[in-house]
Amino acid sequence: MNGVNGGPPPYTAGVGFGNTVPRVSPEDWRFHATEFAKGVAELSVEFGKGCRDVVKQSILRDDSFVVRNFGGPCKSACMKLRFLNRYLPEDRDPMHSWSVISFVFAVVIAVLIVTSESDAPVPMIQKLHIYPGNATRILLPDGRHLAYHEQGVSSDRARYTIVTSHSFLSSRLAGIPGIKASLLEEFGVRLVTYDLPGFGESDPHPGRNLESSAMDLFYLSYAVHITDKFWVVGYSGASLHTWAALKYIPDRIAGAFMVAPLLNPYEPSMNKVERRRTWEKWTLRRKFMYFLARKFPVLLPYFYRRSFLSGNLDQIDKWLALSLGKRDKVMIEELKYQEFWKRDLGESVRQGNVKPFVEEAVLQVSNWGFSISDLNVQKKLQGKGIVYWLKSIYKRPCQELTGFLGPIHIWQGLEDRVVPPSMSEYVHRVLPGAMVHKLLYEGHFTYFYFCDECHRQMLTTVFGNPQGPLPVKVDPIPVKVDPIPVKADPVPVNEDTDEETEERGINSYSENNSDSDITFV
Repeated sequence: MNGVNGGPPPYTAGVGFGNTVPRVSPEDWRFHATEFAKGVAELSVEFGKGCRDVVKQSILRDDSFVVRNFGGPCKSACMKLRFLNRYLPEDRDPMHSWSVISFVFAVVIAVLIVTSESDAPVPMIQKLHIYPGNATRILLPDGRHLAYHEQGVSSDRARYTIVTSHSFLSSRLAGIPGIKASLLEEFGVRLVTYDLPGFGESDPHPGRNLESSAMDLFYLSYAVHITDKFWVVGYSGASLHTWAALKYIPDRIAGAFMVAPLLNPYEPSMNKVERRRTWEKWTLRRKFMYFLARKFPVLLPYFYRRSFLSGNLDQIDKWLALSLGKRDKVMIEELKYQEFWKRDLGESVRQGNVKPFVEEAVLQVSNWGFSISDLNVQKKLQGKGIVYWLKSIYKRPCQELTGFLGPIHIWQGLEDRVVPPSMSEYVHRVLPGAMVHKLLYEGHFTYFYFCDECHRQMLTTVFGNPQGPLPVKVDPIPVKVDPIPVKADPVPVNEDTDEETEERGINSYSENNSDSDITFV
């Protein structure tokens, strides 16, 4: 029927009777793919022939340098090895066969050399161990639970109280790593650390921001019976929560000290020099992760689940793509740090939820809702307009101050490549009241982790000479004392004693025993 109408039949006859093969239409993609492959193959063959002709005309000429110097030895060697041709198939050209054999031999030798150089033992993959939960938790007004940990003296003996959160990929167990209980006792310090929402044993907080983080700290302070002002500490990535506390709850904060505070690398108020010095210290992969957190945060779970959320254990510089100095590399290889890192990492990823880590990474590179320069002490702007002018005629307005009035200390290692010194220089430029302590030859971990002398130096700078904890207050307790009988002086009795004398003796006895029998110690 198709033949009658002039259309091509769907099948054409094959070689034998009844042998039919499907015909490919010229409009089909398979037809174009086949023709393209044929064209590539033909071009490759022609390209190889052209290269062969170029080699023959330039290198293999009789007057060329290669033939004049190496032609004779190669010809004599080929004549001596001519007996090997008998092992080749009779229908094969010896020149073509030996060319292929030589190429394969060279490839095998190269593979053996590469594999011999990489014969170093491959380290075994360690699995991450997560311990059973045992944190103390409080109930927040919105129904969430917040886990915290206490160190140092008790609340009734604390001369100073320090509250701190933790950095990215850490937990409440970090606090001030390696600080001794005897040092906290010497200064009378109570140290309280807590898990951020979704980390450790704290419940997640959907849609959290820096203001909600400050309010969590506010509720925690009252829940653990901190009635006076307290100090806040920020290390590395935890510093953004410290800045938020200074901004949103300044009336509860006595002061702050930070070590290597990490800022938003996209901060618009940074100048070109500060921004360049910040970014040039970081690895290419870390820059890429910051770019994803700012532009495509939905892609971060793919990388997190293949690194620290994979259930395996590795070094912190590999998980977070950190570029470390020599002293920092030595620090993270020490046994005491390895034990701390295993415990802290396991507690951080306890819940196995990737969303809190994505939220923390996005908070780091997004708009904080305030600028660090807002913490400068300045006069509060007064009202404007005729109404305010009329009020100011009859009553002089009170000048109110805004910003953070307490002290701010910052310790910055000059060899730090994780948080470059340019960030602390930016803080000192926009916040002149902050005291920046520059540490020569110190990196990111060496000053804050397991350094007794460094911890003592920081506490002495902030609190002065150690004064110990507060004395225990003892309330007066009433003590009941048994009455002591008092003997009255003998009264001479006369036979003529009348009733009035007897009454006088009775009144005298009652006056001697009129004192109370309760005394206070």
